[in-house]
Amino acid sequence: MVREKKTALVTGASAGLGTEFARQLAAKGYDLVLVARRRDRLEILARELSDHYKVQCWIETFDLSDPVAPQALFSALQARDLAVDYLVNNAGIAGPDLLDEPDWKKHQAFYQLMMTSVAHLCHLFIPTMQDCGFGRIINVASVAGRIPRADGCNYSSSKAYVVALSESLALTLSGSGVHVTALCPGFTHTEFHESAGMIEMKNSLPRWLWYSAETVVADGIRAVEKAKPVYISGRIYRWVDPLFQSVWTRRLFKAPGR
Repeated sequence: MVREKKTALVTGASAGLGTEFARQLAAKGYDLVLVARRRDRLEILARELSDHYKVQCWIETFDLSDPVAPQALFSALQARDLAVDYLVNNAGIAGPDLLDEPDWKKHQAFYQLMMTSVAHLCHLFIPTMQDCGFGRIINVASVAGRIPRADGCNYSSSKAYVVALSESLALTLSGSGVHVTALCPGFTHTEFHESAGMIEMKNSLPRWLWYSAETVVADGIRAVEKAKPVYISGRIYRWVDPLFQSVWTRRLFKAPGR
């Protein structure tokens, strides 16, 4: 049975796209489970959304790079008797360079956050959505996951997995009322690049390559309602994505340094 009042869970809700997802879903009437490591930021956001949109907000502080976190989060919501109708897997970081970072534990934590936690949360929450005949899952990927390129060998690869996982889930769940979308933004104005120490790179790029968080999130919400397995956010990136997928164009990106 589809519940009239629905609840959305947003990971990485304390900043960037996560905060914007929370705002736009609250505007649509969803109650919210806000998940991140920084409780102080979540409390400020929860008060804002509760006051402005008159929705309920629950705060859960978890670090999804910890392998036990997804199950602990699921169990915490079960204890509250909360069912999740809308899941936004947004939490993420730029991550270490596979070959330059000698500490393998940092790579393991990165993979847990970027890939394993996404699959684990889908594994935990989708069955109930199937039973209800309604569910929405947005897995935040990236245009970087669509392009083979010489980089740190971790970030793009992790996002490619998220795209592949989302496509497989979308096919598996077709006709069930549960929609899964891999949202692939290009360059987006958030705190991501400052946190990753990439502000110099950001400032060196032309403005027309950049989109607002509001645009990216609105694109994702529309796409999952239309049951699009993969959606490229931003008109520029939608135009060039077919080139990225071309056998001939992809050869250019395989050249070192591109």
